[in-house]
Amino acid sequence: MLLAAAWAIRTLARRAARSRAVRGRPALRLALGAVGAPGGEAASVVLSLGLGLSVLAAVGQIDQSLRSAIAEDLPQDAPSYFFVDIQTAQLDGFLDRTRGDPAVRRVDTAPMLRGIITRINDQPARAVAGDHWVLQGDRGVTYSDAPPPGTQITEGAWWPEGYAGPPLISIADEEAREMGLQIGDRLTVNILGRDITAEIASFRVVDFSTAGIGFILAMNPAALAGAPHTHIATVYAEEAAEAALLRDVAGEAPNITAIRVKDAIARVTDALASLAAATSYAAGATLLTGFVVLIGAAAAGERGRVFEAAVLKTLGAARGRILASFALRAALLGAAAGAVAIGAGALAGWAVLTFVMDATYRFEPVSAVAIVTGGALATLLAGLAFALRPLAARPARVLRAQE
Repeated sequence: MLLAAAWAIRTLARRAARSRAVRGRPALRLALGAVGAPGGEAASVVLSLGLGLSVLAAVGQIDQSLRSAIAEDLPQDAPSYFFVDIQTAQLDGFLDRTRGDPAVRRVDTAPMLRGIITRINDQPARAVAGDHWVLQGDRGVTYSDAPPPGTQITEGAWWPEGYAGPPLISIADEEAREMGLQIGDRLTVNILGRDITAEIASFRVVDFSTAGIGFILAMNPAALAGAPHTHIATVYAEEAAEAALLRDVAGEAPNITAIRVKDAIARVTDALASLAAATSYAAGATLLTGFVVLIGAAAAGERGRVFEAAVLKTLGAARGRILASFALRAALLGAAAGAVAIGAGALAGWAVLTFVMDATYRFEPVSAVAIVTGGALATLLAGLAFALRPLAARPARVLRAQE
């Protein structure tokens, strides 16, 4: 891809050098002509800088997209704590403490069991739905007479209140469709060693980005009657009241485990920052190697620039115009390498976010501009470092030596 980009850059530069737009601008026309000339430096510059800049661009796009997802996709009003392992006998006391606190805005609770989907329509689940993540280990299962507030049912219907017929189940819409399930299919869920076969009654939206309670599987209460279980809860409280709330709950029920949501998000953010930093170091090493190769290419082309400068001086060109031509040539090649890197990095970032992380990709322009600027500066510095000798060479001596 980089070689194809180098060929395209040479072709475009050659055409631009012949266009009317550059007439009267000899330094720019000379630079474009040199970039488009056969055997020029386009291929070496794009290859040496392009790889390192592409990796840096991809890392920057992925890192910023993930940070944006954490900062923007999660709700502003995330719960303060997740409380798990609440025994049924402890639930009333827990609710009295939390809902009776004026600093607590909201408390949500749900019964919690664990179950493994073993069969789909009396066939082994993996034989029907493959290696879907819902089938990998046990999943949270809850029950409810009525759909929780805010539930969005996309297909089918919830069971009537007080329903006591054959077991029914509601499953998350996105995961159900990924597994190829339909309303009326039968799921066998193993809960505490007992197989419960339930008919799918509805699909519903389960949005885990709310940081609230979300269950892939929900059943009618009669289907799980008598099964021992615990409860989970989310508590939305003012930050100043969080410490006292945690202290009181831990003192009254030491078995209840509290998970602070803000700490979990902070740990994820730190982990992503560490991953991005580690990858950036590797990309920096690749970029440094490319810069060394770029310096070598500039040194190898010094003899050609000496002859070019001699001819231009003989034709009456001033040193400033020759230097401007060399600088423009280097900057154009570096900017072109940076532009190619942005395209490759954006493509790689989109692919990783979409197909690997199942997240939303957002193009990040700041790092893209930095990549192009850095590429242009790198080639400019390398080119100018080997421009002094060509400018100082005497035309007569250089041209006689060519004979």
